[in-house]
Amino acid sequence: MILGVDFDNTIVCYDHAFYRGALAKGLIPPSIPPAKNEIRNYLRKNGQEEAWTQLQGFVYGACMREAEPFTKVIEFFHTCRQSGIAIFIISHKTKYPYLGERYDLHKASLDWITRYDLFNDRGISISDNVFLELTKEEKIMRIKKQGCTHFIDDLPEFLSEPAFPRDVQRILFDPHDLHVDADADLRVKSWSELFNWLSKQNPT
Repeated sequence: MILGVDFDNTIVCYDHAFYRGALAKGLIPPSIPPAKNEIRNYLRKNGQEEAWTQLQGFVYGACMREAEPFTKVIEFFHTCRQSGIAIFIISHKTKYPYLGERYDLHKASLDWITRYDLFNDRGISISDNVFLELTKEEKIMRIKKQGCTHFIDDLPEFLSEPAFPRDVQRILFDPHDLHVDADADLRVKSWSELFNWLSKQNPT
């Protein structure tokens, strides 16, 4: 078994980081629920698409330290490492935001991964386990190159890409239960469910 895992909104939960960032910039009233999708919908409804794009760069860059790991994801990574299961972070992320200040988004992500010690192994180089690709096409190519047998992502549209390798099991991470009818081999709402799934596998 070789696991590939998306980064943003799959490993990292940005709900409170987006809420604090949007409040700090005066973009939302405090009554808006502290959830990324709620903030996005509010801004788009009010014709602030550009503000939403700039907010994303601000959060993924300047506020990255405020983002939190989803519950049990760190333990999942450590369990895989201890069990000898290969696991890679493979993400599609631009180097800099499309709008706003020029934050280094790759450095912010790598610093976050280092901070939370996802691989829990001092002999493992992050550069050998983390791939932040610039395009979704490169992300798909990396999944193939690393020989992933399973891939975990929060976007059903990515897992349904025509170029996505057919021999890779597609696992949709759907913490807000938004994609009941998604085309995926497995849909889970938490990393606890993924622990249960992992315990039933027989990796060789």
